[in-house]
Amino acid sequence: MIIDAENLIMGRMASFAAKKLMEGEEVIIINAEKAVITGKKEYIFRRYKQRIDRADLANPRKGPQFPRTPEGIVKRAVRGMVPFRKHKGREALKKLRVFRGAPEKYKKGEDVPCDNILERTSSYVKVGDISRFLGYEYEVVR
Repeated sequence: MIIDAENLIMGRMASFAAKKLMEGEEVIIINAEKAVITGKKEYIFRRYKQRIDRADLANPRKGPQFPRTPEGIVKRAVRGMVPFRKHKGREALKKLRVFRGAPEKYKKGEDVPCDNILERTSSYVKVGDISRFLGYEYEVVR
């Protein structure tokens, strides 16, 4: 199943993807940087910055490690909805692929019964904007 994340609410899309993964399907998410998170921009940026800054002061290389890339943020959201510490959860996550942009191979995304953000609210932030705020610079894969 190919999911085009453009203008989809990340949490709702992630729960849909997690359910399909647990059913045994292979899930591919494209345009991860165009998924959105609803809420006020300042609040969302502050929350993600706090997560990044939560490193161990004695040794920052020790966890928790949080992703900065758009595909990493989306993958982490899906991981949070799967029992990833159990065997069936690990096996399900192996079937998940997340891409920034839309590779030629997966251009045609399927319609997913998730809310389109443009119909619901005017207060949202794109995952790509969060990545740039956290210091990640990227180019869209074509």
